[in-house]
Amino acid sequence: MGFFSWNASNTGKSIANSYSKKRTFTVAMVDDKNNIWIEPNYEGYGEFGGKDFYELLAQMNGLKTREQGIDIAFCEDKDKYIYPCLYQVKDGKIPRWKHYFGGPESCDFQGFFY
Repeated sequence: MGFFSWNASNTGKSIANSYSKKRTFTVAMVDDKNNIWIEPNYEGYGEFGGKDFYELLAQMNGLKTREQGIDIAFCEDKDKYIYPCLYQVKDGKIPRWKHYFGGPESCDFQGFFY
């Protein structure tokens, strides 16, 4: 399986994984209820602070499983769903969840192939 990665919603920076040559940074994943999962060293498989991005995506949209979240993320009408936000933590500050459709922008380099 390959890596999953996105660009941070607040800075646009690629969320590098710990196996790449690029330095990682602390990421906060925030849901629509403003629950926060902090990940100081992203490993590249979609998990932030012990919570899977795709599982959270499914839950935010009334579903249950990681596979259902992946289906949402890669479906043709993905813009009708709400998504977790992925923020680069700067100076200890974490923005609140911002409602947007289509999800965070995918990283072209999968957080590894820079």
